[in-house]
Amino acid sequence: MIDRLTLSRWFYRLVLVALAVAILFARLLPLDLGAGRLPGPDLLLVLTFAWVVRRPDYAPLWLIGLLFFLTDMMLLNTPGLWTLMVVIGTEFLRGREGSLREQSFLVEFGMVAGTFVLMMLGQRLLMSVFLVDQVSLGRAILYLLATIAAYPLAAAVTVYVFGIKKLQPGEDEISGHYA
Repeated sequence: MIDRLTLSRWFYRLVLVALAVAILFARLLPLDLGAGRLPGPDLLLVLTFAWVVRRPDYAPLWLIGLLFFLTDMMLLNTPGLWTLMVVIGTEFLRGREGSLREQSFLVEFGMVAGTFVLMMLGQRLLMSVFLVDQVSLGRAILYLLATIAAYPLAAAVTVYVFGIKKLQPGEDEISGHYA
């Protein structure tokens, strides 16, 4: 018989994969996205970060790498570059999950926003070193601002729709009650 914690972990991993497939499907639809439109947020990124900050065991490194690499390939982005930035960003936040557990949402939001900024700068720096064509800086900043603005909504959906809350110090992973 599978224990409850393992079942819960695999359930939320499958939910993350289903959300990734739905988001990727929506991005691949042939909608009229004319040149005058503002860039939208990266919904998969903000949901992944919200899950990693709350319960890092629900979004393991191999799953994040696989999802974002497949997203890079399907959207014809530079293969693996954004995946590398996402893996570095999520591992940075995963390492600070214990200290973010006790902090307010504003501290978490600031840490995540700073990580987004550093990821974008790292990607642009690597692309410029290897002389790869990039989107304009203004469009990249608008994309960054939209992604940062979407994080509080993704965090709210993660907590109130999916029920993924931060474990408090001394709380049991399986039952959710204090030891």
